[in-house]
Amino acid sequence: MKSSGNIEFASWKAAVLMVTTGGILYYFFTREKRRLEVQQQAEANRGYGKPLVGGPFELIDQDGKPFTQENLKGQFNILYFGFTHCPDICPDELDKLGLWLDKLKSQGIKVQPVFITCDPNRDTPKVVKEYLADFHPDIIGLTGTYDQVKNTCKQYRVYFSTPPNVKAGQDYLVDHSIFFYLMDSDGEFVDALGRNYDQDTGPVKIKEHVDAFVPKAEREKRKNGGSWFSSFFS
Repeated sequence: MKSSGNIEFASWKAAVLMVTTGGILYYFFTREKRRLEVQQQAEANRGYGKPLVGGPFELIDQDGKPFTQENLKGQFNILYFGFTHCPDICPDELDKLGLWLDKLKSQGIKVQPVFITCDPNRDTPKVVKEYLADFHPDIIGLTGTYDQVKNTCKQYRVYFSTPPNVKAGQDYLVDHSIFFYLMDSDGEFVDALGRNYDQDTGPVKIKEHVDAFVPKAEREKRKNGGSWFSSFFS
């Protein structure tokens, strides 16, 4: 016959096992629930039933090489629209972007940063290259003709405006949208991060999207009959 001490010890072990198992299950399901929420947010942001963000464009990079929407495929990208003569907001945002990139890289996450000018009249490839030399070395700079830049901004729903009747050599500011546009490795829009995201919250948000990413082919497969259960554990 077992002693009361042995029974109490067995009960204690069972209680510890139950609490530990419960904690693990709670963590797992909480994490997976959040992952599915992020996936649903990204899916909604891709624009089903509303105008899409992103589309075909043709620009050139800071070395004069062609760059199109096809160059955005194969890795996550984060796009920022600005101009090199911006006195404060653009430099501040690009500095913040550099901090995001370094923090993400330390976690094994590679995101390609892309700067697209809204001021092609002044921002030649040479000017863009010299400007970006003061920021994170991974940033690719893009420019083009006025019509090419205007089309790209239109594709990404980016507002920009230059003063009318500007004379040659005259200094001016460009009014433009201030967002980072996160694109997935299929080249599709995922999320827009505004100035409310700081050096700490920005990388967290981006990492959530990278971790929750499901390739387009897999998403289409699920919509056409894939099970919810299998997606939960993917």
